[in-house]
Amino acid sequence: MFNVIVNTAKGTKVGEFQCIHPTCQIGKDNTQLIQLRGFKVSKHHATLHQDDSGIFVTDNQSRTGLKVNDLKELKFGPLSLTDKIQIGDYVIKVQSSDPVNNVNSKLSTAAQINQDIEHYSDTEETDSFSPSESSTLISQEVLQNIQIKNEWRRKVHSELLKLMDLRRVNVNEMSDDELRTQSGSLIEQIVAGMDIPANIDITSLTKEVLDETVGLGPLEALIADPDVTEIMVNSHDQIFYEKAGKLYLSDIAFSDDQAVLGAIERIVTPIGRRIDESSPMVDARLKDGSRVNAVIPPLALKGPCITIRKFMQKRLNCNDLVSFGSMNNAMAVFLEMAVTQKRNIVISGGTGSGKTTLLNVLSSFIPDNERIVTVEDAAELQLYQPNLVSLEARPPNQEGKGAVEIRDLVKNCLRMRPDRVVIGECRGGEALDMLQAMNTGHDGSLTTAHSNSPRDCISRLEVMVMMAGMDLPVLAIREQITSAVNIIVQQSRFSDGSRRVTSICEVTGLEGSVVQLSEIFKFQQTGFNAEGKVEGFYTATGTVPEFYEQLQKRGVKIKLDIFDTGKDQ
Repeated sequence: MFNVIVNTAKGTKVGEFQCIHPTCQIGKDNTQLIQLRGFKVSKHHATLHQDDSGIFVTDNQSRTGLKVNDLKELKFGPLSLTDKIQIGDYVIKVQSSDPVNNVNSKLSTAAQINQDIEHYSDTEETDSFSPSESSTLISQEVLQNIQIKNEWRRKVHSELLKLMDLRRVNVNEMSDDELRTQSGSLIEQIVAGMDIPANIDITSLTKEVLDETVGLGPLEALIADPDVTEIMVNSHDQIFYEKAGKLYLSDIAFSDDQAVLGAIERIVTPIGRRIDESSPMVDARLKDGSRVNAVIPPLALKGPCITIRKFMQKRLNCNDLVSFGSMNNAMAVFLEMAVTQKRNIVISGGTGSGKTTLLNVLSSFIPDNERIVTVEDAAELQLYQPNLVSLEARPPNQEGKGAVEIRDLVKNCLRMRPDRVVIGECRGGEALDMLQAMNTGHDGSLTTAHSNSPRDCISRLEVMVMMAGMDLPVLAIREQITSAVNIIVQQSRFSDGSRRVTSICEVTGLEGSVVQLSEIFKFQQTGFNAEGKVEGFYTATGTVPEFYEQLQKRGVKIKLDIFDTGKDQ
């Protein structure tokens, strides 16, 4: 017995068919079990056949043939979950319902994933992808044990829900600790009354069911691991995580798609967010501030997926970034002076480059006697100044009303008597309001923007200002940027997973129609070492920023030797 999943080439799901016999026919004729339409499909196009070694597909001398993984084949097998059969304008995948063959299919899937990872590692300059030891070679026995354990986990979880419903347990009125305690007690009762195989660890099974019921299921262990920086759930049975800048395939899994949906609900509900078919994407956060993004079907074709970017529990400072190699001492001294002397700073960088982390560090330099207002889409910043107000945007409700955009919050925060405005990230029209705030008495404001270089950051700010809907000439926008932004800090993530401040530039003015940038510090990459790690050095360019001259006239103590050219000051 096996299942056949049929989609169009564009990804639209056609249907899922269950073949209860060893042979399944595919074609245009109405006698075929799986009937497909289209002039590229023959009457008796192909046959799926299952035997002890797996599931095979055979072309029945059709007019247009069939492809497996983009290669034309007459016969191919055994098929795994990752193999794509192409017939006309349709893409077909098969999955065995038989436990043994299903384990073989999962084994093929894991092997294929690790082959892809190893191939990627061989073709790149560094080993930015590296499979975990547990996923490099997974025995059939281990996979079978995992599947058996997952089956028992589903049974225990199902019994727990029935028992809680029978006892009319009102979980909404219980605290997290009370719910965990009562659920743990009920799970122990259920497990004690079941004939669970001796090779399954009862303690581990109980913990996994409890985590799946009141926590985030199998993700709890990854979240608790301080070395894991990012967790990616592609489907209920495929979870990747990042550790030390490298990706690993985890050997843990959710029991099914419903368990993943339950974990997403437990994340988004406490913070007033929602996710359903009408709103299938959501940004949220965990209790520790870690950023969460979730997407569910129909947008996510493989099932609900979650991406968690963890934040370090320790409060980082500039010394930590220097010890990590993200910058040198001279850059740290300069950035501290720029923040305390109320320079407007934009942190530029790509996705996952560490912009928010750097923004947190720079915000710690703001004196305690100043009033700060932060504006974010999903609250991530962790500031500790006493006079602090944090604002968070709100998505629309089920009727599509009640949304509060970041731009609305930026406008409102200017009426809250802030000394400084800190915007988690500028993505659109709020950039115009941010520039106006920087230009009208809110010096020392901070924000981040997605761009690949300081010069790109200027262009990106121009585009975001245009998104505000104001018909402003480009020259007027550039004048606004020039007068508002003082410093651009470029943060980059390298192929080995390291994150570094690669450039610090001062915006010096407008010459003609071109914004002038003066680079003060930069990271000079020299190559890679034997382990594939990026090698290089930080250096000053010898340029002294213009505002340092003003500070010197005012009698502020400054260090000019940090601008001397040289390696790793």
